[in-house]
Amino acid sequence: MVISALRDHVSMWPLSGSEIEVRSGGSGPRIVLLHGAYGWWGWEPVHQRLAERFTVVAPSHPGFGSSPRLPDVDTVDDLAYLYLDLIAARGILPARLVGFGFGGWLAAEIAVRCPHAVERLILVDSVGIKTSGREGRDIEDPFVLVGDEQQRLFWADPSRQSVPLPHPDMNEDLLEAMLSNQEAAMLYGWKPFFHNPKLKQRLHRITAPSLVVWGEEDRIVSPAYGKAFADSIPGARFVTIPGVGHYPHREGVEPFVQSVVDFLG
Repeated sequence: MVISALRDHVSMWPLSGSEIEVRSGGSGPRIVLLHGAYGWWGWEPVHQRLAERFTVVAPSHPGFGSSPRLPDVDTVDDLAYLYLDLIAARGILPARLVGFGFGGWLAAEIAVRCPHAVERLILVDSVGIKTSGREGRDIEDPFVLVGDEQQRLFWADPSRQSVPLPHPDMNEDLLEAMLSNQEAAMLYGWKPFFHNPKLKQRLHRITAPSLVVWGEEDRIVSPAYGKAFADSIPGARFVTIPGVGHYPHREGVEPFVQSVVDFLG
């Protein structure tokens, strides 16, 4: 990975008296991609493939990438309203939302708050709900692990994929960006850990046709968790992709993109 890749296809859009970093490109109907807890690392292969059929709009949440933190924006609730303002200001209403992990949680919160603002909803290995009892653990915590142990949570085959993790020999700019992303993820998702205890009971408010996509070997949030998520959204379809883990959009780009194209037409 090179630092220049972090700037490909990037522009800054005005938002709430500040600005937000947005990767965009392609042609066709617009789709808004909401990233997970590790952010974007450039114009990724999944962006390129989706841009062959759609106009991809992929913002970096405040505090991630080059998007500055915003005053009084420190919860997922705040982010949901912020994105409702953004898609309205850019004329992307109703929006086709695709949320990955933490971004899936955010997309679901947007859809329950303002159902008519979402035309289609795709959740990809999303966090955000509670499915077990009070003492049960639904979501594994990769931040407490290091190195290979952390990689094994993310991938079906960690010998072929990796998430860049902070280490002392890393390029200083990249290290600073990664640590900033992790700090922002903790700000929005730490307490309670990457879920809203009340979200599951509100998912019935979603009116958009919805697709829930899951990696069959996800070790962060299991396929059973994904099925419970889908079952709570009226009419939602649930599909799994074999041989991939928590990042099907990176580990299984082609089958993932095909599932999106089939759903969005």
